[in-house]
Amino acid sequence: MPRRRRQQRLERVLGTPALFATAYGNVGSSIYYALGLVAGIALGLTPLVFVISGVIFAATAATYAEGTVRFPEAGGSSSFARNGFDELVSFIAAWAQMLNYVITIAISAFFVPHYLSIFLEPLRTNPWDIVGGAIVITLLVLLNIVGIREAANLNIFLAVVDFATQLLLVLVGFALVFSPHTVFSANLHWGVAPTWSSFFLAIPIAMIAYTGIETVSNLAEEARDPPRDIPRSISWVAGAVFAIYFTLPLIALSALPVHRVDGGYATLLGEQPKSGGGGGFANDPVLGVVEHLGLHGTVLSVAKVYVGILAATILFIATNAGVIGASRITYAMAGYRQIPEIFRRLHPRFKTPWLSLLVFGGIISIAVLLPGRTTFLGNMYAFGAMLSFTIAHASIIALRVKRRDREMRFRARPNLRLGGVDWPLFAIFGGLGTAAAWLVVVVQKADARWVGLGWLTLGLILYASYRRYVVHAGLRETVRAPILIGPAIALEYRSILVPVKPGRESEEAIDFACRLAAERRSSIAAVSVVVVPLELPLDADLPEAEAAANEALDSAVAIGELYGVDVVGRLLRARRPGRAIVREAERRQTEIIVIGAPRAERPQRAIFSETVDFILKNAPSRVMVVAGKKAVAA
Repeated sequence: MPRRRRQQRLERVLGTPALFATAYGNVGSSIYYALGLVAGIALGLTPLVFVISGVIFAATAATYAEGTVRFPEAGGSSSFARNGFDELVSFIAAWAQMLNYVITIAISAFFVPHYLSIFLEPLRTNPWDIVGGAIVITLLVLLNIVGIREAANLNIFLAVVDFATQLLLVLVGFALVFSPHTVFSANLHWGVAPTWSSFFLAIPIAMIAYTGIETVSNLAEEARDPPRDIPRSISWVAGAVFAIYFTLPLIALSALPVHRVDGGYATLLGEQPKSGGGGGFANDPVLGVVEHLGLHGTVLSVAKVYVGILAATILFIATNAGVIGASRITYAMAGYRQIPEIFRRLHPRFKTPWLSLLVFGGIISIAVLLPGRTTFLGNMYAFGAMLSFTIAHASIIALRVKRRDREMRFRARPNLRLGGVDWPLFAIFGGLGTAAAWLVVVVQKADARWVGLGWLTLGLILYASYRRYVVHAGLRETVRAPILIGPAIALEYRSILVPVKPGRESEEAIDFACRLAAERRSSIAAVSVVVVPLELPLDADLPEAEAAANEALDSAVAIGELYGVDVVGRLLRARRPGRAIVREAERRQTEIIVIGAPRAERPQRAIFSETVDFILKNAPSRVMVVAGKKAVAA
């Protein structure tokens, strides 16, 4: 049996730092377009708008932290709504999320050529930025259909470089151009520039700065210990993004202050560029900041090239994340019979969800990109995001009421104990804020109102028709799609779950599962359960048990690497290991569970045998018990 022992401890796959870096790579990319978009509306009040939206985002981050720990699966607000309310509300949240992904793809791709205009000036304006954005989307959709895998370490490295660069711009800006008088006095024209209606509209538009919060929910599938890693990573992302968005606008409006234009007020930061060159920096605001930092000569030229290439690369990765996110949410929706199962089927050769990638990642994204209007994209994102966030907040409130007595390892704060319920103040505040922001967009922006409501209406009509005439189920009923089996679909044993613990039997099980996975290009989830005694809370510190569980998971990952198979480790804390494993298999829609047989010299290991017995009786899929030579001989 091929095996490898590692002398040093393996790095925890997607722990808090990796989750933070990956999520920041998506969330932090929005600075490259959000800064100009918001400044064009809020003018001198742009820093205040980002602070207000940042406070709302902090409440939203707390909601997503608790919800993702409760349900560590792709789906985000849709998954929260399914458990807090019903399938109909879950569909509305998922359909709003789909709109968010489509807009994220379109706007990120649209700004890639803007930052590459340092090499070719026409890329700054229509129609060449539209052409460039469409090419970026087409390329990424094709690459994802073929199945080109992301370089995770490269993404993490670029995210760290991106954050360091943004921080450096802030420090240089404070040293060279920051002017308190300009920012806190000369730029301010309360109620005039901007008007109060524009100021309130800018708040939901500024939430585009936080695109990618759903990324952490999607990555929860890959986290080793979600109750520990997810809240930390979300709080780190929220803190880092808030710090950049609080300080960088101060520098930007010092370098590009508000000025009078034709009897009104404007800032070059939010003005559109001109076709022949010159004009404003709405299409490349960070390059505009660099150009007005007071740098000169070679230093300025190098800085512009560096920031332009970095921004284009980060936006390219963010576009790809949107394409992947759209395919994941589509796959999840089809798995719960919200949309036709054809969107769940994989390409017979490449084993990727080609139709969902083509339709939602490609065709629809390019369609909303074609008008070439950044403000329209921002309005549409605000419409979808505020609705999705509001449903997420409401779902957490509902879950606190419905499951008031259920033990939780992580509970976000602050809370108010009243009537036997720990009312989540963060979700109440966040829900009121996002609901009000959504109403502002609907009332003030006719394009977002009619296109957004049309998107929801179309989705609900398709959902109701599909449920009634194809699924034959109620709108509020949760129905899981059956496992698809067949050579054209190639889904048999595509998802394998292996319970592991220290010992040879678990290594034999993971070895067999890897051979099975290597033949079918399957994924493996290795699960190790830390059994928490009844007299202790679920979040009790059990260092020895956790160390043993992590050692077993590390061994599973190492064996998977020998076969070229991705093994995702998941640490669970539970009272009963069998029940925890069955729930994890149900949540992952596992096609087969592979369990190692007890050793012949230890036939009376009661915990393990009881666990196996429970799994065999209650598993939602096939179960295979793998026996080594000694176990077979016994």
